[in-house]
Amino acid sequence: MNDASRILSIGSGDHTRLGAVYDGRGVNFAVFSENATRIDLCLFSPDGMRETVRMALPDRTGSVWHGYVPGLKPGALYGYRAHGAYEPDRGHRFNPMKLLADPYARAFHGTWKAAEETLGFVADRPERDAGPSQTDSAPFVPKSVVPEPEIAWQGTPAPRRSWSETVIYEAHVKGLTQLHPDVPQELRGTYEALGCGAIIEHLQSLGVTALELLPVHAFLDDGFLTERGLTNCWGYNTLGFFALEPRYFGPKGADGFREAVDRLHAAGIEVILDVVYNHTAEGDHRGPTLSFRGLDNAAYYTLQASHARYYVNDTGCGNTVAVNHPFVLRMVLDSLRYWVEVMGIDGFRFDLATTLGREPHGFDLRGGFFDAIRQDPVLSRCKLIAEPWDIGPGGYQLGHFPADWVEWNDRFRDTTRKFWRGDDHAAQELAGNILGTASVFDHSGRKPFSSVNFVAAHDGFTLADVTRYREKHNEANGESNADGHGHNLSDNCGVEGDTTDAAILARRAKRVRNLLATVFVSQGTPMLLAGDELGRSQRGNNNTYCQDNETSWINWQEADTDLLAFARRLIALRHDNPVLRQGHFLHGRQRSDGVPDVAWTSFDGGPLNWRDASLDGFCLLIRGVAEKPLADGGTALIVVNGGAGNNRVMLPDPGAGQCWERVLDTADPKAATERVAGRTAQPVSAHALVLFTGVGITS
Repeated sequence: MNDASRILSIGSGDHTRLGAVYDGRGVNFAVFSENATRIDLCLFSPDGMRETVRMALPDRTGSVWHGYVPGLKPGALYGYRAHGAYEPDRGHRFNPMKLLADPYARAFHGTWKAAEETLGFVADRPERDAGPSQTDSAPFVPKSVVPEPEIAWQGTPAPRRSWSETVIYEAHVKGLTQLHPDVPQELRGTYEALGCGAIIEHLQSLGVTALELLPVHAFLDDGFLTERGLTNCWGYNTLGFFALEPRYFGPKGADGFREAVDRLHAAGIEVILDVVYNHTAEGDHRGPTLSFRGLDNAAYYTLQASHARYYVNDTGCGNTVAVNHPFVLRMVLDSLRYWVEVMGIDGFRFDLATTLGREPHGFDLRGGFFDAIRQDPVLSRCKLIAEPWDIGPGGYQLGHFPADWVEWNDRFRDTTRKFWRGDDHAAQELAGNILGTASVFDHSGRKPFSSVNFVAAHDGFTLADVTRYREKHNEANGESNADGHGHNLSDNCGVEGDTTDAAILARRAKRVRNLLATVFVSQGTPMLLAGDELGRSQRGNNNTYCQDNETSWINWQEADTDLLAFARRLIALRHDNPVLRQGHFLHGRQRSDGVPDVAWTSFDGGPLNWRDASLDGFCLLIRGVAEKPLADGGTALIVVNGGAGNNRVMLPDPGAGQCWERVLDTADPKAATERVAGRTAQPVSAHALVLFTGVGITS
């Protein structure tokens, strides 16, 4: 029976499975709180407007409170109220007047409202805390929904692409699909749109192998945004780690998400979720009491040792989730497994991942979180991507994650931008980055794919805007342009923003091609920001977290078709030439013929002066794939000319029975492939990257 008003009894239940679990006869409820003195289960009418039953969970095993309600069925609405001390200075913020979401809820009914009634304290005095609030928050928060029994993923099996063939496409569900003319109107901006033929065809034509989605976990719109008439676009404000964000539901709801994953898998494309386990939407000590804070503030969050009223803020978002607590760690792992085993997800990108690996003594790659992932038979097989920094002590940890993880390489992004805008000293580091940033990643058995190479991501300028704007233009965010990163390493090529000057437009187009080409000829795992292949601009806004509008959405009608064709060619070249995606680092070791596997030279074939601060060009010869016989994997010559003058490069000997094929030239992107002999001089335009590959003379 779904009418909660008819539920009259509750039994002890089972503590071993957290959340609400229907067994065919009733529902078992179990929730963690080690400091509460009582937990009430509250049931609601089908419309969520009336609390019809309130009863204490009758049993406690360790720190888990549990109870069993016979006759209750899936679809029933519920929430918790937690009793205990209200002593903020000791870290306790219990207040049974606040209805709390189940941390394990699979879905919610209704929406959160930024209302004073959700605050756990009285906020009518300057100190912002005059004791516990006595106002019921239930009318202002959604209700947790009892789910149907879970069924293991039965869709198309995961493609399980190797890292060496992986090409990541970072996208926002709505931003990618909202304006696509070939996506049915009723599906635009929804999970279902991700599985539409038009979207999948675009990804396949690009050569993308993994779609990385910005957060799809249930999240809140920040109160300060709603006051400005804005909403949270990116979704890094999670409250439900097991629930899909409903604002992207299409006609089929959560089933539409599963169908999209199934269709992407059938197309050979993996699905990776950007997940935010480092903080929650409850914010700092002035924030609302919605779930974790009310259930057990001192257990779910890391509090300041000297003053437990306040939170450790290693994330810059107000609070830090205490992932080193056993039950909080369990929640994170249970959540991750749910998305893999039930929803079909193939991997995760962990936002501010340093936070997850921080133990009381500091960041520890042998800490509890990493150990738990490593030994988990499900999660250890997933693609694991770290954003390897936060703002806490010792927060920058690039290169320090476990060997089976890959990491966003911001050094690659920054150096590539510096070099192509003409900064001194950039060539030296770029040269190393092209070979996988071995100085950072080549240790402990790590591989070149450990470096996720990118020049633009959701956070910052788009690729087009890197060449259009010298300064950020975030006025639309309502913070007087004070938000967003000021260190963009961008250059407007002569004019800030839009222009009709043909010379400037040509300069920008070439630089975009240079930046993009550097990503795809470099060793590592390439990542492309959705829309960069189409020339998408955000009009200089480098922090569109609150721009759920045309600023963030891809305008497919304005696509740069020439750039799209170039991007497709780039990715195809990478796919066809294993020499560009090595499985081991290259260090100039001699191959079987006595010649090194890589060699750096000047354009005339001579040695480079690496101490020259103004060095702006070099050649990189890669001979074969390190782990294979010399004849396997091909040969590549990457010629980089960051200088303002045209030049000529003396091609080395490609090997017996081989000649060179000029397969890519960023100065002439439409040029046909051309075969040329070794030991000949070939032109290289100013500000250009050229790729030659070795081919058999008779092939």
